[in-house]
Amino acid sequence: MNLKGRSFLTLKDYAPEEIDYLIDLAKELKQKKKQGITGTSLKGKNIALIFEKPSTRTRCAFTVGCVDEGGHPEYLGKDDIQLGHKESVEDTARVLGRMFDGIEFRGFKQETVEKLAKYSGVPVWNGLTDLDHPTQILADFLTLKEQFGTLKGLHLVYVGDGRNNMANSLMIGSAKLGLHFTVLSPKSLWTEETLVAECGEYNKISGGTITITDNIDDVTGADAVYTDVWCSMGEEALAGERISLLKPYQVNAQLMNRIGKENTVFLHCLPAVKGYEVTEDVFEAHADVIFDEAENRMHTIKAVMVATLGNV
Repeated sequence: MNLKGRSFLTLKDYAPEEIDYLIDLAKELKQKKKQGITGTSLKGKNIALIFEKPSTRTRCAFTVGCVDEGGHPEYLGKDDIQLGHKESVEDTARVLGRMFDGIEFRGFKQETVEKLAKYSGVPVWNGLTDLDHPTQILADFLTLKEQFGTLKGLHLVYVGDGRNNMANSLMIGSAKLGLHFTVLSPKSLWTEETLVAECGEYNKISGGTITITDNIDDVTGADAVYTDVWCSMGEEALAGERISLLKPYQVNAQLMNRIGKENTVFLHCLPAVKGYEVTEDVFEAHADVIFDEAENRMHTIKAVMVATLGNV
């Protein structure tokens, strides 16, 4: 599998076998890391880490993953460079592409990461935008594969804001790899119809399905339940409205009991606002899996860098 020179902006750009390859490579790199074995595939490579939005897992994952493979990561916060302020995104991209071998971007607009990829001439990796969060999905799916041994045919239920980047990204990944994906959300927060239709085309190949519902009973039979914060960064002014809308969709003991299975896992991309989208007792009951998922951000991000930029 040759992904050298490719950017990683959305899972839409990757074939199912390519996504499977990245997950399997992450599993291999994780096993080596546990044995104390690091690599040299990024030796001599300089990586720019652009952060308009703060981060714990994304920043640490790119930093540690880069260093583990012999590269040099350079953090560029929103006040460190002129991205989109005194200098256009296009010009910033052309400058950074001449100084760095790869660029990570975590920020607001999908358009920004796409421009960085178009104009920099080096691989660009999406660490999160308002529309998409593809590196998180790799970590989620590696975690599910560790738990169940397979991905195809699993029933994954996302509970919460069906329009946010996590719902979007989970839908794309599930459709690509043949999972049965349910969005459980109030109707006013359902996923955009254009994305549902696009993912429906992927499902024709993979055998996956999509269900959009506001009926709590549709959580029945889930292999995995997933939620995210009710207000994403930049939407704090909507907190009161979102709490009112989403309170009936809290992941709590009652909801988990509706599933009717003993081996269901709960996942969260973190950070979690306990007492809102998930109760403390449910979170702690599944903490081992949640923090495996958090750790897997590093292994999967490392796999993306190694596959698209590494000397392999």
